[in-house]
Amino acid sequence: MPDKIALNKFSVHYGPDPLLQEIDLEIQSNQILGVIGPSGSGKTTFLRALNRMNELQPGFTASGRIMLDGEDIYGLDYDAVSLRKKVGMVFAMPVPLPMSIHENIIYGPKLSAGRGWKYDEAVVESSLKAAFLWDEVRDRLKTSALRLSGGQQQRLCLARTLALEPEVILLDEPCSGLDPVSTAKIEEALTILKERYTVILVTNNTKQAARVADRTAFFLMGKLVEEGTTQQMFTAPKDKRTSDYITGRFG
Repeated sequence: MPDKIALNKFSVHYGPDPLLQEIDLEIQSNQILGVIGPSGSGKTTFLRALNRMNELQPGFTASGRIMLDGEDIYGLDYDAVSLRKKVGMVFAMPVPLPMSIHENIIYGPKLSAGRGWKYDEAVVESSLKAAFLWDEVRDRLKTSALRLSGGQQQRLCLARTLALEPEVILLDEPCSGLDPVSTAKIEEALTILKERYTVILVTNNTKQAARVADRTAFFLMGKLVEEGTTQQMFTAPKDKRTSDYITGRFG
């Protein structure tokens, strides 16, 4: 299976402080990569590096390479706007736009296409279905998205990302504030979405990574300790630090 993303000696600094240190990692297409590690280990910095969101912060510098489909996304000629169309992101806290459910979905495609945009009702239905939300909101698409529950809002944010037709989906602890039922729906959606997308899931819940990830990467203090199939990582990790984290000895 071809690599969708490949990192080579990739490092991130904010001022003099290293947040990621010489990360080498290959991420395959149509799989879920679970990213685990204690708070402050560099997981979110790693995730945000994949669509260049870190560079919006003052003092940011990067070295090494991140290749997406064979192109260096930090190359001088690589357009960050086009990158973020290919690599969508869902954050830990759902942030629905203060408008209707329907308008939340079409806002991104309309803004992206500009004057050439043509309305397509199918985008709304297909995006909400893919996020396992359609059956719950189909009869109230014109109502405010702010009236949805927290779990529904998070799935709406996922649907909003899918409406832009990305190739990679980044998720930063998307279930951290959700109840078990909403978490299960997000996880079920991800296992189906990987058939069409490459999914990278940062999670503080090791059991979640064990349930849904095809491969798992363990970060600690800005370094990638190890990466492998999820089964191998959770049953026979190569590094004692990985074992200690997974078994709850720290973190």
